[in-house]
Amino acid sequence: MGVIDGLTARFGKTYAGAPDVLAEQLAADAAVQSADTLLLTVTNQLGVDFNAKMLGNIARRIAPAVGWTPAGS
Repeated sequence: MGVIDGLTARFGKTYAGAPDVLAEQLAADAAVQSADTLLLTVTNQLGVDFNAKMLGNIARRIAPAVGWTPAGS
């Protein structure tokens, strides 16, 4: 646990894997489904191109499968 912007922050399980596996695991996690904020860790060691592809996969393949919608939608 920690404090971010004056609020208690709790860090839980780590997920890593192929987009379809991640979507399935995230959809099955009750804590993830009830969360209003999720933290994605993006390493800076793999470069901009890799990170752009990873974030694109999250937006296009994982988010819709889990039922996430962009903020303000």
